[in-house]
Amino acid sequence: MVAKKSKVLEKKIFTDSEFLVKRIYQKSSKKKPIEDAGTYPYTRGIHPEMFRERFWTMRQYSGFGDAKLTNQRFKFMLEKGQTGLSMAFDLPTQIGYDSDSPQAEGEVGKVGVSITSIKDMMAAFDGIPLGKVSSSMTINSTASTLLAYYIVVGESQGFKSNELRGTTQNDILKEYIARNTYIYPPQPSMRLIGDMIEYCAEKVPSWYPVSISGYHMREAGCTATQEVAFTLANAIAYIQTCLDKGLKIDDFAPRLSFFFCCTIEFFEEVAKFRVARKVYAKIMKEMFHAKNSRSLQLKFHTQTSGESLTAQQPNNNIARVTIQTMAAVAGGTQSLHTNSRDEALALPTQESAKIALRTQQIVAHESGITKTADPLAGSYYLEELCDQIEDGVWNYLKKIQKMGGSVKAIEKGFFQSEIRQNAYRLKKEIDANERILVGVNKYSEEEEQPDLLRVGGEIEIQQRKALKKLRTSRDKKKCEKALSAMKSAAETEKNLMPYIVTSVRAFATTGEISNTLREVFGEYRPKEVF
Repeated sequence: MVAKKSKVLEKKIFTDSEFLVKRIYQKSSKKKPIEDAGTYPYTRGIHPEMFRERFWTMRQYSGFGDAKLTNQRFKFMLEKGQTGLSMAFDLPTQIGYDSDSPQAEGEVGKVGVSITSIKDMMAAFDGIPLGKVSSSMTINSTASTLLAYYIVVGESQGFKSNELRGTTQNDILKEYIARNTYIYPPQPSMRLIGDMIEYCAEKVPSWYPVSISGYHMREAGCTATQEVAFTLANAIAYIQTCLDKGLKIDDFAPRLSFFFCCTIEFFEEVAKFRVARKVYAKIMKEMFHAKNSRSLQLKFHTQTSGESLTAQQPNNNIARVTIQTMAAVAGGTQSLHTNSRDEALALPTQESAKIALRTQQIVAHESGITKTADPLAGSYYLEELCDQIEDGVWNYLKKIQKMGGSVKAIEKGFFQSEIRQNAYRLKKEIDANERILVGVNKYSEEEEQPDLLRVGGEIEIQQRKALKKLRTSRDKKKCEKALSAMKSAAETEKNLMPYIVTSVRAFATTGEISNTLREVFGEYRPKEVF
């Protein structure tokens, strides 16, 4: 049953001028609110107290070069007050190639950390107790392998899988739509995600096995309305996949999570988050008949918009990220990554990463925005935006449902076409100076190039040597047996996660696991859509 709202004890919180700040605001203080934070449909937030009680998780996205460099950055950020880890992977790791593969040449360690085996994962988390920290991994087509690595590293540190907390992004549908780091066709990819959700529900109950992502679609050019609609359409597809496996909605839905972009249109972004919570709660209650209140709550991570940041005058990006941070917090995010000022140029330097974290900390401790559960309650402008976005979201969801759901809509190129059209509109506005970017098409000036983080080719050489050593030192027959068993399981309907974990323990590499599944599932080649 949906839990009834308990009476909330009002905390005494004041402004700098010593005005009492109420937990929640409404039109008349004498009337009970029509809707409260922490109650269905959660428009005003999923917790009654929101940030009055506990700040969001400050989860800065980190990872570059090899595991040792990434471990150093993790420890630096934790020392500076970061409250959760977020791991970025290089392209070879994301699409299932080892560092010595021809397809990986020139890309090893460049846009994230190179993880080719359990040994890399152990080095990345050396000295970081996995049972005491929450980790997020931005990984999709190889998410099952990276989760297996994480589980085995936890075991090596003395933590059981049920003690691990964190998230794998694992949202393959948005890869077909906007990002393109897929390996297999949609159906086997959906199977892998269903297997992970089922496995985590039993073995890793505090893990979020999927973070359904609107971020990359928004960065590719879609509107706020499209971001919510397309993300929730994908969520419906994942939920149906789990139901088709025989899972019950309230057994897995509380561990579904979401990932949204926060760009610079302040009020529209706040409205977007409110609408996402409200529509999702209604979908879960009315379409899927969820009874557990936690199944109805849209829990989401936010990242400020990298696409909105500029290579020109990069210090201007600090102001942009601050506005976006305020919008994410006012919108009620559960965790947040703030992009660094050099985002448009390179991976962040240590100093830039620290400034980005400090931005969150200043908003949390100094702005006053956290003193009330819903700081923008009662804004006529905000409410109008909410109504407009919600109408648009429902219209899109109906249209996608008529097409047969997200997978069919992707195969028809519907999402891709909608995003392209809006991206083209935005680009035309910038080119015509109808949309001003400060320092780009107005107030531009000559400037020196800032110091940037560069990952050299020596990382690739080191990783190739390490792989060669691993393959000669491991038990070859044990590894081959594990991969063979995984391949046989892939040809059936068995859950693949136990076989992937066994392969990881036998020191199979990321590429070997992916290539074995490629033999069964094949590779996805999209049709051109014009």
